[in-house]
Amino acid sequence: MSNSVELATFGAGCFWGVEARFREVPGVIEATSGYMGGTPNPSYEAVCTGTTGHAEVVQVQFNPDEVGFETLLALFFEMHNPTTLNRQGPDIGSQYRSVVFFHSAAQESAAHEVIGEINQSGRWSQPLVTQVEAAMQFWPAEEYHQRYLEKHGYGACSI
Repeated sequence: MSNSVELATFGAGCFWGVEARFREVPGVIEATSGYMGGTPNPSYEAVCTGTTGHAEVVQVQFNPDEVGFETLLALFFEMHNPTTLNRQGPDIGSQYRSVVFFHSAAQESAAHEVIGEINQSGRWSQPLVTQVEAAMQFWPAEEYHQRYLEKHGYGACSI
Protein backbone atom coordinates (compact mmCIF):
# COMPACT_ATOMS: atom_id res chain seq x y z
CA MET A 1 0.00 0.00 0.00
CA SER A 2 1.34 3.39 -0.93
CA ASN A 3 1.10 6.57 1.12
CA SER A 4 -0.14 8.57 -1.85
CA VAL A 5 -2.56 11.45 -1.44
CA GLU A 6 -4.62 12.94 -4.24
CA LEU A 7 -6.88 15.97 -4.44
CA ALA A 8 -10.41 16.30 -5.76
CA THR A 9 -12.37 19.55 -5.78
CA PHE A 10 -16.15 19.75 -6.11
CA GLY A 11 -18.69 22.57 -6.15
CA ALA A 12 -22.19 21.38 -5.27
CA GLY A 13 -23.85 24.41 -3.72
CA CYS A 14 -23.46 25.32 -0.06
CA PHE A 15 -20.13 23.84 1.02
CA TRP A 16 -21.12 23.02 4.62
CA GLY A 17 -23.10 19.88 3.88
CA VAL A 18 -20.82 18.78 1.06
CA GLU A 19 -17.80 18.96 3.35
CA ALA A 20 -19.58 16.96 6.07
CA ARG A 21 -20.61 14.20 3.64
CA PHE A 22 -17.11 13.81 2.20
CA ARG A 23 -15.64 13.63 5.71
CA GLU A 24 -17.69 10.48 6.32
CA VAL A 25 -16.05 8.55 3.46
CA PRO A 26 -13.37 6.01 4.44
CA GLY A 27 -10.16 6.96 2.68
CA VAL A 28 -10.86 10.69 2.83
CA ILE A 29 -8.04 12.28 4.79
CA GLU A 30 -9.36 15.84 4.86
CA ALA A 31 -12.22 17.86 3.38
CA THR A 32 -11.88 21.64 3.39
CA SER A 33 -14.48 24.24 2.47
CA GLY A 34 -13.22 26.98 0.21
CA TYR A 35 -13.38 28.86 -3.05
CA MET A 36 -12.07 28.18 -6.55
CA GLY A 37 -12.42 29.67 -9.97
CA GLY A 38 -12.13 33.39 -9.45
CA THR A 39 -10.19 36.42 -8.29
CA PRO A 40 -7.30 36.28 -5.78
CA ASN A 41 -7.81 36.41 -2.01
CA PRO A 42 -11.59 36.01 -1.88
CA SER A 43 -13.67 36.50 1.23
CA TYR A 44 -17.03 34.90 1.91
CA GLU A 45 -18.71 38.29 1.66
CA ALA A 46 -17.14 38.95 -1.75
CA VAL A 47 -17.96 35.47 -3.07
CA CYS A 48 -21.58 35.92 -1.96
CA THR A 49 -21.93 38.88 -4.33
CA GLY A 50 -21.50 36.51 -7.28
CA THR A 51 -18.97 38.87 -8.88
CA THR A 52 -15.67 37.12 -8.02
CA GLY A 53 -16.05 34.15 -10.38
CA HIS A 54 -15.60 31.72 -7.51
CA ALA A 55 -17.65 28.66 -6.68
CA GLU A 56 -18.09 27.46 -3.13
CA VAL A 57 -16.15 24.20 -3.22
CA VAL A 58 -14.87 21.41 -1.06
CA GLN A 59 -11.33 20.24 -1.64
CA VAL A 60 -10.92 16.60 -0.70
CA GLN A 61 -7.59 15.00 0.15
CA PHE A 62 -7.93 11.27 -0.28
CA ASN A 63 -5.90 8.08 -0.35
CA PRO A 64 -6.56 6.50 -3.77
CA ASP A 65 -5.65 3.08 -2.35
CA GLU A 66 -8.69 3.35 -0.06
CA VAL A 67 -11.20 5.32 -2.13
CA GLY A 68 -11.19 6.06 -5.83
CA PHE A 69 -11.96 9.35 -7.51
CA GLU A 70 -14.90 7.65 -9.23
CA THR A 71 -16.45 6.86 -5.83
CA LEU A 72 -16.08 10.49 -4.76
CA LEU A 73 -17.55 11.60 -8.09
CA ALA A 74 -20.56 9.30 -7.62
CA LEU A 75 -21.16 10.75 -4.15
CA PHE A 76 -20.86 14.28 -5.55
CA PHE A 77 -23.66 13.56 -8.04
CA GLU A 78 -25.83 12.06 -5.28
CA MET A 79 -25.59 15.05 -2.93
CA HIS A 80 -26.88 17.82 -5.16
CA ASN A 81 -29.06 18.56 -8.17
CA PRO A 82 -26.64 18.82 -11.12
CA THR A 83 -29.39 20.03 -13.48
CA THR A 84 -30.00 23.45 -11.94
CA LEU A 85 -27.80 26.19 -13.33
CA ASN A 86 -26.23 28.35 -10.62
CA ARG A 87 -28.67 27.13 -8.00
CA GLN A 88 -28.96 24.57 -5.24
CA GLY A 89 -32.22 24.74 -3.32
CA PRO A 90 -32.64 28.24 -1.92
CA ASP A 91 -29.04 29.21 -2.78
CA ILE A 92 -28.91 31.15 -6.06
CA GLY A 93 -25.87 32.52 -7.87
CA SER A 94 -22.85 31.36 -9.85
CA GLN A 95 -21.01 30.68 -6.58
CA TYR A 96 -23.40 27.72 -6.10
CA ARG A 97 -22.79 26.18 -9.52
CA SER A 98 -22.25 22.47 -10.04
CA VAL A 99 -18.60 22.01 -10.98
CA VAL A 100 -15.81 19.46 -10.92
CA PHE A 101 -12.38 21.05 -10.81
CA PHE A 102 -10.07 18.34 -12.09
CA HIS A 103 -6.49 17.84 -10.90
CA SER A 104 -5.42 15.37 -13.60
CA ALA A 105 -6.33 14.21 -17.08
CA ALA A 106 -7.76 11.03 -15.55
CA GLN A 107 -10.11 13.06 -13.34
CA GLU A 108 -11.19 15.18 -16.31
CA SER A 109 -11.92 12.08 -18.37
CA ALA A 110 -13.80 10.38 -15.52
CA ALA A 111 -15.95 13.47 -14.92
CA HIS A 112 -16.95 13.74 -18.59
CA GLU A 113 -17.62 10.00 -18.77
CA VAL A 114 -19.86 9.99 -15.70
CA ILE A 115 -21.76 13.09 -16.88
CA GLY A 116 -22.40 11.34 -20.20
CA GLU A 117 -23.55 8.17 -18.47
CA ILE A 118 -25.92 10.05 -16.17
CA ASN A 119 -27.37 12.04 -19.06
CA GLN A 120 -27.96 8.85 -21.06
CA SER A 121 -29.46 7.00 -18.08
CA GLY A 122 -32.49 9.26 -17.82
CA ARG A 123 -31.86 9.59 -14.08
CA TRP A 124 -32.70 13.30 -14.37
CA SER A 125 -35.42 14.73 -16.62
CA GLN A 126 -33.10 17.60 -17.57
CA PRO A 127 -29.49 17.40 -18.81
CA LEU A 128 -26.68 17.97 -16.32
CA VAL A 129 -25.21 21.47 -16.26
CA THR A 130 -22.15 20.43 -14.24
CA GLN A 131 -19.04 22.21 -15.45
CA VAL A 132 -15.70 20.41 -15.72
CA GLU A 133 -12.78 22.81 -15.33
CA ALA A 134 -9.08 22.61 -14.60
CA ALA A 135 -8.30 23.14 -10.93
CA MET A 136 -7.07 26.60 -10.06
CA GLN A 137 -5.77 28.18 -6.88
CA PHE A 138 -7.76 26.87 -3.91
CA TRP A 139 -8.61 29.43 -1.27
CA PRO A 140 -9.70 27.88 2.05
CA ALA A 141 -12.83 29.48 3.44
CA GLU A 142 -12.68 31.37 6.69
CA GLU A 143 -12.22 29.20 9.79
CA TYR A 144 -15.82 29.63 10.93
CA HIS A 145 -16.93 27.76 7.77
CA GLN A 146 -14.71 24.72 8.44
CA ARG A 147 -16.61 21.78 9.98
CA TYR A 148 -19.57 24.15 10.22
CA LEU A 149 -22.22 21.47 10.61
CA GLU A 150 -20.21 19.71 13.31
CA LYS A 151 -20.18 22.97 15.23
CA HIS A 152 -23.76 24.13 14.52
CA GLY A 153 -25.82 21.09 13.60
CA TYR A 154 -27.29 19.74 10.42
CA GLY A 155 -30.33 22.04 10.47
CA ALA A 156 -28.09 24.87 9.25
CA CYS A 157 -27.86 23.62 5.67
CA SER A 158 -30.11 21.66 3.37
CA ILE A 159 -28.57 18.72 1.57
